[in-house]
Amino acid sequence: MWDSASDARLRRELMAWLSVRTHDGAQSVATSDLADFSFDGERFRVMDAQRGIWKPAVLASALSLRTTYRMPGQPRPYDDRTGDDGLVRYKWRGDDGEHWENRALRTAMWDEVPLVWFFGVGPALWHPVFPVFVVGEDPRNQEFIVDPDAARGLVSPGSVVEEHLRRYVLAQTRRRLHQPVFRATVLRAYEGRCAVCSLAHVELLDAAHIVPDSDPGGIASVRNGLALCKLHHAAFDANILGIDPNLKIEIRADLLEEIDGPTLRYGLQERHGEHLRVLPHVRAERPDRELLAERFAAFRAAPLAG
Repeated sequence: MWDSASDARLRRELMAWLSVRTHDGAQSVATSDLADFSFDGERFRVMDAQRGIWKPAVLASALSLRTTYRMPGQPRPYDDRTGDDGLVRYKWRGDDGEHWENRALRTAMWDEVPLVWFFGVGPALWHPVFPVFVVGEDPRNQEFIVDPDAARGLVSPGSVVEEHLRRYVLAQTRRRLHQPVFRATVLRAYEGRCAVCSLAHVELLDAAHIVPDSDPGGIASVRNGLALCKLHHAAFDANILGIDPNLKIEIRADLLEEIDGPTLRYGLQERHGEHLRVLPHVRAERPDRELLAERFAAFRAAPLAG
């Protein structure tokens, strides 16, 4: 068993390697790519493709967590969720709290060591979120309480927190954990292209929510997402550009009458009446028509500028 210094150095080097490999979280990493990680000159396994909790034999506690990707409509084998305190829950492995995987995660909690959480964003494709910390356990619900380094020291796991603090923790958890995973899933589904103009520079693309994530219906699912370039994302959010349930683009009426430069003409006005150019190949990952209808109704009801 390694000493604490070697354990800490491994975790630091793994997270530094993942930062480089994912371009600071801008890209996902394939299962095959993870096999390239080495420590002290030898390859070192950082995730188990068959287990949700991975503890290498040389470590006293878990190194990583894994949440598999499932197509929309298919349930995950374990239901990870966000609690009323804003912190994330991760289910035990099975019903036995003394299963070695559960004990490995419990030890990580006791030792207060950082872990990597690998979220599946497609088949054999992962978005790593790190560091995360196991900060508590709820045996009654058979789950661990995980903080994505967003609220450490602010909230006691499972405690009743004031509403303004709960909203803050939820917002930070969304920013650190849910938003990057949502972005990676949507951009993967659209193969790194804008749905409106097919621009293929990932650094210029966003994952736009059809129904905003602040709305009760604004779920962080690929079916509530569109890959949009910065221009078309801003236009979509500002109700300058709308997309109807038949995937047809509509530009706000007053913008169609305006005379300006080539960006307005080619970027927006000439998109009016077109259909989305890029859609996920997998039909189950395409935009939800009911969510599009809800969002399009809001677009149509928005007041014109001026």
